[in-house]
Amino acid sequence: MKLLLSIFSFLILTDFALAQEIPSKEIQIISAVLAAPEDKRAGALVYGFDEKGDFVVLRKGENEMVCLADDPKSPGFNVSCYHNTLEPFMERGRSLKKEGKSFQEIFDIREAEVKSGKLKMPKDGVTLFALSAEDADFNTTTGEVKNSYLRSVVYIPWATVESTGLPLKPSAPGMPWIMDPGTHRAHIMINPPRN
Repeated sequence: MKLLLSIFSFLILTDFALAQEIPSKEIQIISAVLAAPEDKRAGALVYGFDEKGDFVVLRKGENEMVCLADDPKSPGFNVSCYHNTLEPFMERGRSLKKEGKSFQEIFDIREAEVKSGKLKMPKDGVTLFALSAEDADFNTTTGEVKNSYLRSVVYIPWATVESTGLPLKPSAPGMPWIMDPGTHRAHIMINPPRN
């Protein structure tokens, strides 16, 4: 009986601790849209976490931007916003990750699905904006983020070094470069110098 009570107490405390770690819906929205261009923030669709820790829609969108709130279970503060035509690719990745697939398995599955036409990728280049900071720099009461770093990723499926003229690594601080060239996940990385 004591063992059952101990397990029950542990589960209640774990649920309580998780609920305490998840910022309110409003704070998640405020902080998630910080990654988006300023003129896109008010109308962006926002995904985040409910009080149980489930990934849910926190706010419906009115423009082409989709934003993801910080995952309280992951270290550091990380939010991102991207064009809605990238959502099928992102959703497929989330689904495969939930199934326990590794990064390489997710890459290979999506590559095969894009080649077969089962998974659609945007035809034109689309951008993802990622904002990160240390945990201590995210105020979970106000949504304010200090000392943040914003980088951009432009997805252009099947692009190569030859088709873009971009190098495989930055030639100088802040210069763009291409990652995963020749694949469904080819993208231009733009990492401004850190202050």
